[in-house]
Amino acid sequence: QVRVVESGGGLVQAGGSLRLSCLASGTIFNIMGWYRQAPGKQRELVARINSGGSINYADSVKGRFTISRDYAKNAAYLQMNSLEPDDTAVYYCYGRWGALDYWGQGTQVTVSS
Repeated sequence: QVRVVESGGGLVQAGGSLRLSCLASGTIFNIMGWYRQAPGKQRELVARINSGGSINYADSVKGRFTISRDYAKNAAYLQMNSLEPDDTAVYYCYGRWGALDYWGQGTQVTVSS
């Protein structure tokens, strides 16, 4: 069964850090990444990394967030530093395999001011 499962969300003060983990199973994804959705807003791309190592970040997180992959563990990670209240959202991991996207259940990140 192909799936991804996120973990690592929580409550943190502004300026703090969190590390999100995404464990994949059932396949090695071509692309893994993170989207987020804040209340009343559309889901937006945060960061993604492909099998060739190319990385894309949303402008709002550049210089603060770092995405990485560990192929031995079939996992992806999102290190989030200098967190801001505007980063508060549900963060979703996804993996792309061919034309199919597989989504995790989401993990809540709340940044207090």
